Amino acid sequence: MECCFYSNPSILTFQGDSSSVGRRFSRKNLRPGQLSSPLSKPFLQLNDRFQPLVYQHGSSFYRLRTYKTAIYAEAGKQGWDLGRFVKTLYFFNGPPSPVKFFEFLMEKLSSPAPSEPVTAMDSSGIVLVSGATGGVGRRVVNILRNKGLPVRVLVRNKDKARNMLGPDVDMVVGDITKESTLVPEYFKGVKNVINAVSVIVGPKEGDTPDRAKYSQGIKFFEPEIKGDSPEMVEYIGMKNLINAVKGSVGLRSGKLLFGFEGNSSKGLAWGALDDVVMGGVSESSFQIDPIGGENGGPTGMFKGVVSTANNGGFASIRTKNFPKAEDLSAYDGLELRLKGDGRRYKLIVRTSRDWDTVGYTSGFDTVKGQWQSVCIPFSSLRPIFRARIVSDAPPFDPRNIISLQLMFSKFEYDGKLNPTFVEGAFQLPVSSIRSYIKDPITPRFVHVSSAGVTRPDRPGLDLSKQPPAVRLNKELDFILTFKLKGEDLIRESEIPYTIVRPCALTEEPAGADLIFDQGDNITGKISREEIARICVAALESPYACDKTFEVKSVVPFSEPYTVDPENPPPEKDYNVYFKTLKDGITGKEILEQSPVPV
Repeated sequence: MECCFYSNPSILTFQGDSSSVGRRFSRKNLRPGQLSSPLSKPFLQLNDRFQPLVYQHGSSFYRLRTYKTAIYAEAGKQGWDLGRFVKTLYFFNGPPSPVKFFEFLMEKLSSPAPSEPVTAMDSSGIVLVSGATGGVGRRVVNILRNKGLPVRVLVRNKDKARNMLGPDVDMVVGDITKESTLVPEYFKGVKNVINAVSVIVGPKEGDTPDRAKYSQGIKFFEPEIKGDSPEMVEYIGMKNLINAVKGSVGLRSGKLLFGFEGNSSKGLAWGALDDVVMGGVSESSFQIDPIGGENGGPTGMFKGVVSTANNGGFASIRTKNFPKAEDLSAYDGLELRLKGDGRRYKLIVRTSRDWDTVGYTSGFDTVKGQWQSVCIPFSSLRPIFRARIVSDAPPFDPRNIISLQLMFSKFEYDGKLNPTFVEGAFQLPVSSIRSYIKDPITPRFVHVSSAGVTRPDRPGLDLSKQPPAVRLNKELDFILTFKLKGEDLIRESEIPYTIVRPCALTEEPAGADLIFDQGDNITGKISREEIARICVAALESPYACDKTFEVKSVVPFSEPYTVDPENPPPEKDYNVYFKTLKDGITGKEILEQSPVPV
Protein backbone atom coordinates (compact mmCIF):
# COMPACT_ATOMS: atom_id res chain seq x y z
CA MET A 1 0.00 0.00 0.00
CA GLU A 2 1.71 3.17 -1.25
CA CYS A 3 -0.42 5.94 0.23
CA CYS A 4 -0.35 7.21 3.78
CA PHE A 5 -3.56 8.56 5.36
CA TYR A 6 -4.12 10.29 8.68
CA SER A 7 -6.62 10.24 11.47
CA ASN A 8 -7.09 12.42 14.56
CA PRO A 9 -7.55 11.39 17.33
CA SER A 10 -8.35 7.72 16.42
CA ILE A 11 -6.13 5.27 14.49
CA LEU A 12 -7.58 4.02 11.23
CA THR A 13 -6.81 0.42 10.37
CA PHE A 14 -7.02 -0.92 6.80
CA GLN A 15 -7.05 -4.66 6.38
CA GLY A 16 -6.26 -6.65 3.24
CA ASP A 17 -4.04 -6.35 0.20
CA SER A 18 -2.57 -3.12 -1.03
CA SER A 19 -4.92 -1.05 -3.16
CA SER A 20 -5.15 2.23 -5.01
CA VAL A 21 -7.03 5.29 -3.87
CA GLY A 22 -9.86 4.40 -6.21
CA ARG A 23 -10.56 1.02 -4.54
CA ARG A 24 -13.96 0.86 -2.86
CA PHE A 25 -14.04 0.95 0.95
CA SER A 26 -16.63 -0.89 3.04
CA ARG A 27 -17.28 -1.95 6.61
CA LYS A 28 -15.65 -5.25 5.68
CA ASN A 29 -12.19 -3.76 5.14
CA LEU A 30 -12.51 -0.89 7.62
CA ARG A 31 -12.47 -1.61 11.30
CA PRO A 32 -15.62 0.18 12.41
CA GLY A 33 -14.80 -0.09 16.08
CA GLN A 34 -12.19 2.63 15.66
CA LEU A 35 -14.63 4.89 13.83
CA SER A 36 -18.09 4.59 15.33
CA SER A 37 -17.21 4.63 19.00
CA PRO A 38 -18.10 7.83 20.93
CA LEU A 39 -15.31 10.39 20.79
CA SER A 40 -14.22 11.90 24.07
CA LYS A 41 -12.80 14.96 22.29
CA PRO A 42 -14.42 17.23 19.72
CA PHE A 43 -14.54 15.56 16.33
CA LEU A 44 -11.79 16.67 13.89
CA GLN A 45 -10.06 19.16 16.13
CA LEU A 46 -7.43 21.37 14.52
CA ASN A 47 -4.16 20.80 16.36
CA ASP A 48 -0.56 19.78 15.80
CA ARG A 49 -0.74 16.15 16.86
CA PHE A 50 -1.74 13.48 14.38
CA GLN A 51 -1.81 9.74 14.98
CA PRO A 52 -0.22 7.42 12.43
CA LEU A 53 -2.23 5.12 10.21
CA VAL A 54 -1.48 1.45 10.82
CA TYR A 55 -1.57 -0.98 7.92
CA GLN A 56 -2.23 -4.61 8.79
CA HIS A 57 -1.01 -7.42 6.54
CA GLY A 58 -1.81 -10.86 7.86
CA SER A 59 -0.99 -10.84 11.55
CA SER A 60 1.71 -8.16 11.33
CA PHE A 61 1.38 -4.40 11.80
CA TYR A 62 3.57 -1.81 10.11
CA ARG A 63 3.81 1.80 11.26
CA LEU A 64 3.71 4.15 8.32
CA ARG A 65 5.14 7.64 8.10
CA THR A 66 3.05 10.40 9.61
CA TYR A 67 2.59 13.99 8.51
CA LYS A 68 0.69 17.06 9.55
CA THR A 69 -2.30 17.64 7.34
CA ALA A 70 -1.61 20.79 5.32
CA ILE A 71 -4.04 23.13 3.57
CA TYR A 72 -2.60 24.88 0.52
CA ALA A 73 -4.48 27.77 -1.04
CA GLU A 74 -2.15 27.85 -4.01
CA ALA A 75 -3.26 25.70 -6.94
CA GLY A 76 -1.17 22.62 -7.50
CA LYS A 77 -0.14 22.22 -3.85
CA GLN A 78 -3.32 20.71 -2.47
CA GLY A 79 -3.10 18.11 0.27
CA TRP A 80 -6.40 16.19 0.16
CA ASP A 81 -6.85 13.85 3.12
CA LEU A 82 -8.60 10.61 2.18
CA GLY A 83 -8.41 9.33 5.75
CA ARG A 84 -10.36 12.33 7.02
CA PHE A 85 -12.80 11.85 4.14
CA VAL A 86 -13.50 8.24 5.11
CA LYS A 87 -13.73 9.12 8.78
CA THR A 88 -16.25 11.85 8.00
CA LEU A 89 -18.46 9.41 6.15
CA TYR A 90 -18.43 6.85 8.90
CA PHE A 91 -19.03 9.41 11.64
CA PHE A 92 -22.33 10.10 9.91
CA ASN A 93 -23.05 6.36 9.44
CA GLY A 94 -21.71 6.19 5.92
CA PRO A 95 -23.22 6.97 2.49
CA PRO A 96 -26.26 5.10 1.16
CA SER A 97 -24.16 3.15 -1.34
CA PRO A 98 -20.61 3.17 -2.77
CA VAL A 99 -21.93 4.13 -6.19
CA LYS A 100 -23.80 7.18 -4.91
CA PHE A 101 -20.90 8.22 -2.77
CA PHE A 102 -18.41 8.26 -5.67
CA GLU A 103 -20.94 10.07 -7.84
CA PHE A 104 -21.12 12.70 -5.13
CA LEU A 105 -17.32 12.93 -5.00
CA MET A 106 -16.91 13.39 -8.77
CA GLU A 107 -19.85 15.69 -9.50
CA LYS A 108 -18.89 19.36 -9.80
CA LEU A 109 -21.04 22.28 -8.86
CA SER A 110 -22.75 23.97 -11.77
CA SER A 111 -25.27 26.77 -12.21
CA PRO A 112 -28.76 25.37 -12.91
CA ALA A 113 -31.63 27.03 -14.64
CA PRO A 114 -33.52 29.71 -12.70
CA SER A 115 -35.46 28.19 -9.85
CA GLU A 116 -39.20 28.05 -9.50
CA PRO A 117 -41.06 29.44 -6.47
CA VAL A 118 -41.02 27.12 -3.47
CA THR A 119 -44.39 25.88 -2.25
CA ALA A 120 -45.33 27.52 1.06
CA MET A 121 -45.38 25.31 4.13
CA ASP A 122 -48.77 24.28 5.44
CA SER A 123 -48.87 25.68 8.96
CA SER A 124 -52.33 24.45 9.90
CA GLY A 125 -52.71 22.31 13.02
CA ILE A 126 -55.31 20.26 14.81
CA VAL A 127 -57.42 21.70 17.61
CA LEU A 128 -57.91 19.14 20.37
CA VAL A 129 -61.15 19.44 22.34
CA SER A 130 -61.16 17.63 25.67
CA GLY A 131 -64.51 17.27 27.38
CA ALA A 132 -66.09 17.24 23.93
CA THR A 133 -69.37 15.64 24.99
CA GLY A 134 -70.13 18.22 27.69
CA GLY A 135 -72.41 21.21 27.34
CA VAL A 136 -69.64 23.61 26.27
CA GLY A 137 -67.37 21.04 24.61
CA ARG A 138 -69.83 19.76 22.01
CA ARG A 139 -70.64 23.32 21.01
CA VAL A 140 -66.93 24.09 20.61
CA VAL A 141 -66.60 21.09 18.28
CA ASN A 142 -69.51 22.28 16.13
CA ILE A 143 -68.11 25.81 15.84
CA LEU A 144 -64.65 24.59 14.87
CA ARG A 145 -66.05 22.25 12.24
CA ASN A 146 -68.25 24.97 10.79
CA LYS A 147 -65.13 27.13 10.47
CA GLY A 148 -63.42 24.33 8.56
CA LEU A 149 -60.72 23.79 11.20
CA PRO A 150 -59.30 20.30 11.83
CA VAL A 151 -60.69 18.97 15.11
CA ARG A 152 -59.78 16.00 17.27
CA VAL A 153 -61.80 15.09 20.36
CA LEU A 154 -60.54 13.44 23.54
CA VAL A 155 -63.38 11.52 25.19
CA ARG A 156 -63.90 8.77 27.74
CA ASN A 157 -67.03 7.21 26.20
CA LYS A 158 -66.55 6.28 22.54
CA ASP A 159 -70.17 5.34 21.82
CA LYS A 160 -71.55 8.47 23.47
CA ALA A 161 -69.19 10.63 21.44
CA ARG A 162 -70.11 8.92 18.15
CA ASN A 163 -73.80 9.34 18.80
CA MET A 164 -73.43 12.98 19.80
CA LEU A 165 -70.75 14.20 17.38
CA GLY A 166 -71.24 11.93 14.39
CA PRO A 167 -69.42 8.90 12.95
CA ASP A 168 -66.75 10.89 11.11
CA VAL A 169 -65.30 12.78 14.08
CA ASP A 170 -61.55 12.40 14.64
CA MET A 171 -61.61 10.82 18.08
CA VAL A 172 -59.18 9.46 20.65
CA VAL A 173 -60.33 7.69 23.79
CA GLY A 174 -58.66 8.58 27.05
CA ASP A 175 -59.27 9.75 30.58
CA ILE A 176 -57.28 12.71 31.87
CA THR A 177 -57.44 11.28 35.40
CA LYS A 178 -55.51 8.22 34.15
CA GLU A 179 -52.13 9.26 32.76
CA SER A 180 -51.53 5.91 31.08
CA THR A 181 -54.51 6.43 28.77
CA LEU A 182 -53.06 9.62 27.26
CA VAL A 183 -50.98 7.94 24.56
CA PRO A 184 -48.39 10.27 22.93
CA GLU A 185 -49.58 9.38 19.42
CA TYR A 186 -52.98 10.90 20.28
CA PHE A 187 -51.46 14.38 20.31
CA LYS A 188 -49.39 14.33 17.11
CA GLY A 189 -50.32 17.27 14.94
CA VAL A 190 -52.20 19.02 17.77
CA LYS A 191 -51.39 22.73 17.84
CA ASN A 192 -54.16 24.03 20.12
CA VAL A 193 -56.24 22.68 22.98
CA ILE A 194 -59.65 23.78 24.23
CA ASN A 195 -60.24 22.10 27.56
CA ALA A 196 -63.88 21.90 28.65
CA VAL A 197 -63.43 18.99 31.06
CA SER A 198 -65.10 19.60 34.41
CA VAL A 199 -66.03 17.62 37.45
CA ILE A 200 -69.66 16.47 37.25
CA VAL A 201 -72.13 18.06 39.66
CA GLY A 202 -75.70 16.80 39.81
CA PRO A 203 -78.79 16.84 42.05
CA LYS A 204 -78.72 14.52 45.02
CA GLU A 205 -82.27 13.23 44.49
CA GLY A 206 -81.76 12.51 40.82
CA ASP A 207 -82.61 14.40 37.67
CA THR A 208 -85.24 14.14 34.96
CA PRO A 209 -84.39 12.16 31.81
CA ASP A 210 -83.69 15.41 29.95
CA ARG A 211 -81.58 16.78 32.85
CA ALA A 212 -83.96 19.66 33.46
CA LYS A 213 -82.67 20.27 37.00
CA TYR A 214 -79.06 20.31 35.88
CA SER A 215 -79.91 22.72 33.07
CA GLN A 216 -81.46 25.12 35.56
CA GLY A 217 -78.13 25.41 37.36
CA ILE A 218 -76.82 24.53 40.80
CA LYS A 219 -78.88 27.34 42.34
CA PHE A 220 -82.06 25.30 41.91
CA PHE A 221 -81.12 21.92 43.40
CA GLU A 222 -79.14 20.34 46.22
CA PRO A 223 -75.90 19.31 44.51
CA GLU A 224 -73.37 16.54 44.92
CA ILE A 225 -70.28 15.36 43.04
CA LYS A 226 -70.93 12.59 40.54
CA GLY A 227 -67.99 10.39 39.55
CA ASP A 228 -64.37 11.39 40.04
CA SER A 229 -63.47 13.91 42.74
CA PRO A 230 -62.54 17.53 42.00
CA GLU A 231 -58.96 16.77 43.00
CA MET A 232 -58.75 13.97 40.41
CA VAL A 233 -60.42 15.92 37.60
CA GLU A 234 -59.48 19.55 38.15
CA TYR A 235 -55.96 19.13 39.51
CA ILE A 236 -54.44 15.72 38.77
CA GLY A 237 -56.32 15.53 35.49
CA MET A 238 -55.08 18.98 34.52
CA LYS A 239 -51.51 18.00 35.33
CA ASN A 240 -51.82 14.89 33.14
CA LEU A 241 -53.36 16.80 30.25
CA ILE A 242 -50.72 19.54 30.31
CA ASN A 243 -47.90 16.98 30.32
CA ALA A 244 -49.54 15.12 27.43
CA VAL A 245 -49.92 18.16 25.15
CA LYS A 246 -46.84 20.15 26.13
CA GLY A 247 -44.67 18.68 23.41
CA SER A 248 -47.13 19.37 20.61
CA VAL A 249 -48.68 22.77 21.39
CA GLY A 250 -45.39 24.52 22.12
CA LEU A 251 -43.93 26.59 24.93
CA ARG A 252 -43.73 30.36 25.12
CA SER A 253 -39.94 30.24 25.56
CA GLY A 254 -39.47 27.68 22.80
CA LYS A 255 -37.73 24.32 22.90
CA LEU A 256 -33.98 24.16 23.50
CA LEU A 257 -32.26 21.92 20.93
CA PHE A 258 -28.69 22.81 21.84
CA GLY A 259 -27.03 25.11 24.32
CA PHE A 260 -26.56 26.24 27.88
CA GLU A 261 -29.12 27.71 30.28
CA GLY A 262 -28.13 28.39 33.85
CA ASN A 263 -26.86 25.15 35.33
CA SER A 264 -28.43 22.95 32.64
CA SER A 265 -27.39 22.22 29.09
CA LYS A 266 -28.59 20.33 26.03
CA GLY A 267 -25.91 18.68 23.90
CA LEU A 268 -25.85 17.38 20.35
CA ALA A 269 -23.37 15.09 18.58
CA TRP A 270 -21.71 17.48 16.10
CA GLY A 271 -19.17 16.36 13.51
CA ALA A 272 -17.23 18.17 10.79
CA LEU A 273 -18.60 17.86 7.26
CA ASP A 274 -16.23 19.85 5.06
CA ASP A 275 -15.41 20.10 1.37
CA VAL A 276 -13.08 17.11 1.85
CA VAL A 277 -16.11 15.04 0.79
CA MET A 278 -15.77 16.54 -2.71
CA GLY A 279 -12.02 16.74 -2.90
CA GLY A 280 -11.38 19.99 -1.00
CA VAL A 281 -9.04 20.63 1.90
CA SER A 282 -11.03 22.94 4.24
CA GLU A 283 -11.24 21.82 7.86
CA SER A 284 -13.53 22.64 10.75
CA SER A 285 -14.40 21.44 14.21
CA PHE A 286 -16.94 21.98 16.93
CA GLN A 287 -15.73 22.44 20.48
CA ILE A 288 -17.06 23.62 23.82
CA ASP A 289 -15.37 26.74 25.14
CA PRO A 290 -16.02 26.72 28.92
CA ILE A 291 -15.63 30.49 29.34
CA GLY A 292 -16.38 31.88 25.88
CA GLY A 293 -20.08 32.50 26.41
CA GLU A 294 -21.87 35.81 26.51
CA ASN A 295 -21.62 36.09 30.30
CA GLY A 296 -18.41 34.15 30.79
CA GLY A 297 -20.08 30.74 30.75
CA PRO A 298 -19.72 27.90 28.24
CA THR A 299 -20.55 28.14 24.57
CA GLY A 300 -20.22 25.99 21.49
CA MET A 301 -17.52 27.04 19.01
CA PHE A 302 -17.74 26.37 15.27
CA LYS A 303 -14.25 27.11 13.94
CA GLY A 304 -11.90 26.14 11.18
CA VAL A 305 -9.96 27.09 8.09
CA VAL A 306 -11.66 27.33 4.71
CA SER A 307 -9.88 27.06 1.38
CA THR A 308 -10.93 27.08 -2.28
CA ALA A 309 -8.14 24.64 -3.21
CA ASN A 310 -9.27 21.60 -5.25
CA ASN A 311 -12.45 23.48 -6.19
CA GLY A 312 -13.54 23.44 -2.55
CA GLY A 313 -14.78 26.33 -0.52
CA PHE A 314 -16.90 25.31 2.43
CA ALA A 315 -16.61 24.07 5.99
CA SER A 316 -19.50 22.91 8.14
CA ILE A 317 -20.56 21.02 11.21
CA ARG A 318 -23.53 18.68 11.17
CA THR A 319 -25.25 16.72 13.90
CA LYS A 320 -25.64 13.02 13.75
CA ASN A 321 -29.20 12.00 12.95
CA PHE A 322 -31.38 12.40 16.01
CA PRO A 323 -32.46 9.02 17.47
CA LYS A 324 -36.04 10.32 17.34
CA ALA A 325 -37.24 13.03 14.97
CA GLU A 326 -37.94 16.42 16.55
CA ASP A 327 -41.51 17.60 16.06
CA LEU A 328 -41.38 21.40 16.01
CA SER A 329 -44.68 21.95 14.22
CA ALA A 330 -45.88 24.07 17.16
CA TYR A 331 -43.16 26.62 16.44
CA ASP A 332 -42.41 29.13 13.71
CA GLY A 333 -38.65 28.82 13.35
CA LEU A 334 -35.24 28.41 14.97
CA GLU A 335 -33.38 31.06 16.97
CA LEU A 336 -29.59 31.00 17.21
CA ARG A 337 -27.78 32.93 19.92
CA LEU A 338 -24.28 33.60 18.61
CA LYS A 339 -21.38 36.03 18.46
CA GLY A 340 -20.98 37.23 14.90
CA ASP A 341 -17.88 37.92 12.86
CA GLY A 342 -19.50 39.94 10.08
CA ARG A 343 -19.78 36.95 7.74
CA ARG A 344 -22.74 35.18 6.20
CA TYR A 345 -23.41 31.60 7.27
CA LYS A 346 -26.02 28.97 6.47
CA LEU A 347 -28.34 26.92 8.64
CA ILE A 348 -29.37 23.63 7.06
CA VAL A 349 -32.24 21.60 8.52
CA ARG A 350 -32.68 18.03 7.33
CA THR A 351 -35.86 15.98 7.38
CA SER A 352 -34.42 12.76 5.94
CA ARG A 353 -32.09 10.19 7.45
CA ASP A 354 -30.37 9.70 4.10
CA TRP A 355 -26.76 10.78 3.80
CA ASP A 356 -26.91 12.81 0.61
CA THR A 357 -30.25 14.50 0.14
CA VAL A 358 -32.10 17.81 0.17
CA GLY A 359 -31.32 20.16 3.05
CA TYR A 360 -33.73 22.97 3.87
CA THR A 361 -31.46 25.98 3.97
CA SER A 362 -31.41 29.65 4.93
CA GLY A 363 -28.48 32.04 4.94
CA PHE A 364 -28.02 34.54 7.75
CA ASP A 365 -25.75 37.52 8.30
CA THR A 366 -23.85 38.28 11.48
CA VAL A 367 -22.61 41.48 13.09
CA LYS A 368 -18.90 41.49 13.84
CA GLY A 369 -17.99 41.27 17.50
CA GLN A 370 -21.57 41.28 18.82
CA TRP A 371 -23.71 38.67 20.52
CA GLN A 372 -26.98 38.55 18.65
CA SER A 373 -30.12 36.45 18.25
CA VAL A 374 -30.71 35.28 14.69
CA CYS A 375 -34.27 34.12 13.98
CA ILE A 376 -34.74 31.84 10.98
CA PRO A 377 -38.41 31.29 10.13
CA PHE A 378 -39.28 27.85 8.82
CA SER A 379 -41.04 29.63 5.97
CA SER A 380 -37.65 31.01 4.81
CA LEU A 381 -36.04 27.57 4.39
CA ARG A 382 -35.36 26.61 0.77
CA PRO A 383 -34.86 23.02 -0.43
CA ILE A 384 -31.21 22.93 -1.54
CA PHE A 385 -29.26 20.00 -3.00
CA ARG A 386 -25.57 20.59 -3.81
CA ALA A 387 -26.02 24.37 -3.92
CA ARG A 388 -29.06 24.22 -6.19
CA ILE A 389 -32.71 24.81 -5.38
CA VAL A 390 -34.88 21.75 -5.93
CA SER A 391 -38.08 23.28 -7.24
CA ASP A 392 -40.15 20.08 -6.97
CA ALA A 393 -39.02 19.14 -3.44
CA PRO A 394 -41.76 18.56 -0.87
CA PRO A 395 -42.49 21.45 1.51
CA PHE A 396 -40.42 21.59 4.68
CA ASP A 397 -42.00 19.41 7.37
CA PRO A 398 -41.30 20.74 10.88
CA ARG A 399 -42.75 17.54 12.36
CA ASN A 400 -39.79 15.49 11.20
CA ILE A 401 -36.50 17.27 11.91
CA ILE A 402 -33.63 14.76 11.75
CA SER A 403 -30.44 16.82 11.92
CA LEU A 404 -28.99 20.35 11.88
CA GLN A 405 -25.99 21.78 10.06
CA LEU A 406 -24.05 25.08 10.21
CA MET A 407 -21.94 26.06 7.21
CA PHE A 408 -19.52 28.76 6.09
CA SER A 409 -19.32 28.60 2.32
CA LYS A 410 -18.12 30.42 -0.76
CA PHE A 411 -21.40 29.44 -2.40
CA GLU A 412 -24.95 30.59 -1.86
CA TYR A 413 -27.14 28.63 -4.30
CA ASP A 414 -27.97 28.57 -8.01
CA GLY A 415 -24.58 29.97 -8.94
CA LYS A 416 -24.62 32.88 -6.49
CA LEU A 417 -21.60 33.56 -4.28
CA ASN A 418 -21.38 34.55 -0.64
CA PRO A 419 -20.44 38.26 -0.67
CA THR A 420 -18.72 37.97 2.74
CA PHE A 421 -16.57 34.95 1.87
CA VAL A 422 -12.86 35.16 2.69
CA GLU A 423 -10.42 32.26 2.72
CA GLY A 424 -8.64 31.46 5.95
CA ALA A 425 -9.51 30.98 9.59
CA PHE A 426 -12.96 31.69 11.03
CA GLN A 427 -14.84 31.04 14.24
CA LEU A 428 -18.47 31.39 15.26
CA PRO A 429 -19.44 30.99 18.95
CA VAL A 430 -22.97 29.54 19.19
CA SER A 431 -24.38 29.45 22.71
CA SER A 432 -27.84 28.06 21.92
CA ILE A 433 -30.24 26.88 19.23
CA ARG A 434 -33.91 26.81 20.11
CA SER A 435 -37.28 26.88 18.44
CA TYR A 436 -39.47 29.95 18.85
CA ILE A 437 -43.05 31.15 18.46
CA LYS A 438 -43.25 34.37 16.51
CA ASP A 439 -44.95 37.48 17.82
CA PRO A 440 -47.74 38.17 18.33
CA ILE A 441 -48.25 34.95 20.27
CA THR A 442 -51.78 33.58 20.42
CA PRO A 443 -53.15 31.13 23.02
CA ARG A 444 -52.35 27.45 22.56
CA PHE A 445 -54.38 26.22 25.56
CA VAL A 446 -57.84 27.63 26.28
CA HIS A 447 -59.40 26.41 29.51
CA VAL A 448 -62.97 26.74 30.76
CA SER A 449 -62.78 27.25 34.53
CA SER A 450 -65.37 28.95 36.77
CA ALA A 451 -66.02 32.33 38.32
CA GLY A 452 -65.64 32.20 42.11
CA VAL A 453 -62.53 30.01 42.29
CA THR A 454 -60.67 32.43 44.56
CA ARG A 455 -63.59 33.32 46.82
CA PRO A 456 -64.10 30.42 49.27
CA ASP A 457 -60.98 31.38 51.25
CA ARG A 458 -61.10 35.10 50.63
CA PRO A 459 -60.91 36.95 53.96
CA GLY A 460 -63.85 39.17 54.89
CA LEU A 461 -66.16 37.84 52.15
CA ASP A 462 -69.87 37.49 53.02
CA LEU A 463 -70.56 33.97 51.75
CA SER A 464 -74.31 34.39 52.15
CA LYS A 465 -74.25 36.74 49.17
CA GLN A 466 -72.18 34.38 47.01
CA PRO A 467 -73.35 31.75 44.49
CA PRO A 468 -74.01 28.21 45.81
CA ALA A 469 -70.73 26.79 44.48
CA VAL A 470 -68.80 29.28 46.61
CA ARG A 471 -70.91 28.61 49.72
CA LEU A 472 -70.76 24.83 49.20
CA ASN A 473 -67.11 24.57 48.21
CA LYS A 474 -66.22 22.33 51.17
CA GLU A 475 -69.36 20.16 50.81
CA LEU A 476 -68.50 19.68 47.12
CA ASP A 477 -65.03 18.34 47.97
CA PHE A 478 -63.37 21.75 47.51
CA ILE A 479 -64.44 21.96 43.89
CA LEU A 480 -63.45 25.60 43.41
CA THR A 481 -60.21 25.23 45.35
CA PHE A 482 -59.04 22.49 43.01
CA LYS A 483 -60.22 24.40 39.96
CA LEU A 484 -57.92 27.22 41.08
CA LYS A 485 -55.04 24.81 41.61
CA GLY A 486 -55.63 23.52 38.08
CA GLU A 487 -55.54 27.06 36.72
CA ASP A 488 -52.21 27.62 38.43
CA LEU A 489 -50.76 24.58 36.67
CA ILE A 490 -51.65 26.18 33.34
CA ARG A 491 -50.13 29.52 34.29
CA GLU A 492 -46.91 27.78 35.37
CA SER A 493 -46.69 25.50 32.33
CA GLU A 494 -45.03 27.95 29.85
CA ILE A 495 -47.85 27.17 27.40
CA PRO A 496 -49.51 30.33 26.02
CA TYR A 497 -53.00 30.20 27.53
CA THR A 498 -56.40 31.77 28.07
CA ILE A 499 -58.46 30.96 31.17
CA VAL A 500 -62.17 31.71 30.80
CA ARG A 501 -64.20 31.87 34.01
CA PRO A 502 -67.90 31.81 33.17
CA CYS A 503 -70.53 32.72 35.70
CA ALA A 504 -73.48 30.31 36.03
CA LEU A 505 -73.92 28.44 32.74
CA THR A 506 -77.30 28.31 31.01
CA GLU A 507 -78.85 26.69 27.96
CA GLU A 508 -79.95 30.06 26.59
CA PRO A 509 -78.81 31.13 23.11
CA ALA A 510 -75.76 33.30 22.54
CA GLY A 511 -76.13 36.92 21.55
CA ALA A 512 -76.71 38.98 24.68
CA ASP A 513 -74.34 41.81 25.50
CA LEU A 514 -71.48 40.72 27.73
CA ILE A 515 -69.44 41.94 30.67
CA PHE A 516 -65.81 40.87 30.88
CA ASP A 517 -64.17 41.42 34.26
CA GLN A 518 -61.02 40.45 36.15
CA GLY A 519 -60.30 39.91 39.83
CA ASP A 520 -63.04 37.28 40.37
CA ASN A 521 -65.80 39.49 41.73
CA ILE A 522 -68.84 39.28 39.43
CA THR A 523 -71.92 37.04 39.59
CA GLY A 524 -74.58 36.35 37.00
CA LYS A 525 -75.26 33.97 34.13
CA ILE A 526 -73.81 33.21 30.70
CA SER A 527 -74.87 30.99 27.81
CA ARG A 528 -72.87 27.81 27.13
CA GLU A 529 -73.04 28.66 23.43
CA GLU A 530 -71.49 32.06 24.16
CA ILE A 531 -68.65 30.49 26.13
CA ALA A 532 -67.95 28.10 23.25
CA ARG A 533 -67.71 31.03 20.85
CA ILE A 534 -65.40 32.91 23.21
CA CYS A 535 -63.09 29.90 23.47
CA VAL A 536 -62.76 29.53 19.70
CA ALA A 537 -62.24 33.28 19.22
CA ALA A 538 -59.50 33.30 21.87
CA LEU A 539 -57.37 30.90 19.79
CA GLU A 540 -56.79 33.61 17.20
CA SER A 541 -56.40 36.63 19.47
CA PRO A 542 -53.06 37.84 20.87
CA TYR A 543 -55.10 40.07 23.22
CA ALA A 544 -56.45 36.94 24.93
CA CYS A 545 -53.01 35.37 25.42
CA ASP A 546 -52.00 34.75 29.04
CA LYS A 547 -55.18 36.36 30.35
CA THR A 548 -57.57 35.17 33.05
CA PHE A 549 -61.04 36.71 33.09
CA GLU A 550 -64.65 36.29 34.20
CA VAL A 551 -67.60 36.76 31.87
CA LYS A 552 -71.36 37.12 32.22
CA SER A 553 -74.36 38.33 30.27
CA VAL A 554 -75.91 41.74 31.02
CA VAL A 555 -79.30 39.98 31.29
CA PRO A 556 -80.25 39.38 34.95
CA PHE A 557 -80.76 35.87 36.27
CA SER A 558 -84.47 36.58 36.76
CA GLU A 559 -85.01 37.34 33.06
CA PRO A 560 -84.87 34.66 30.36
CA TYR A 561 -82.95 35.56 27.21
CA THR A 562 -84.39 34.61 23.83
CA VAL A 563 -83.47 35.31 20.21
CA ASP A 564 -85.77 35.97 17.27
CA PRO A 565 -84.70 33.47 14.57
CA GLU A 566 -85.83 35.93 11.91
CA ASN A 567 -83.71 38.72 13.34
CA PRO A 568 -80.68 37.20 15.14
CA PRO A 569 -78.17 39.46 16.90
CA PRO A 570 -75.01 40.34 14.94
CA GLU A 571 -71.90 38.25 15.51
CA LYS A 572 -69.59 39.70 18.10
CA ASP A 573 -66.03 40.84 17.62
CA TYR A 574 -64.63 39.33 20.81
CA ASN A 575 -61.39 41.23 20.36
CA VAL A 576 -63.28 44.28 21.58
CA TYR A 577 -63.58 42.51 24.95
CA PHE A 578 -60.13 40.86 24.89
CA LYS A 579 -58.43 44.22 24.41
CA THR A 580 -59.70 45.39 27.80
CA LEU A 581 -57.93 42.57 29.65
CA LYS A 582 -54.72 42.99 31.63
CA ASP A 583 -51.90 40.60 32.51
CA GLY A 584 -51.47 39.08 35.94
CA ILE A 585 -54.95 39.65 37.38
CA THR A 586 -56.42 36.45 38.78
CA GLY A 587 -58.21 37.39 42.03
CA LYS A 588 -55.55 35.52 43.99
CA GLU A 589 -53.86 38.74 45.00
CA ILE A 590 -55.91 39.04 48.22
CA LEU A 591 -55.42 35.34 49.01
CA GLU A 592 -51.66 35.65 48.68
CA GLN A 593 -51.68 38.47 51.22
CA SER A 594 -53.58 36.32 53.75
CA PRO A 595 -53.22 32.68 52.67
CA VAL A 596 -55.59 30.14 54.15
CA PRO A 597 -54.38 26.48 54.03
CA VAL A 598 -56.59 23.86 52.38
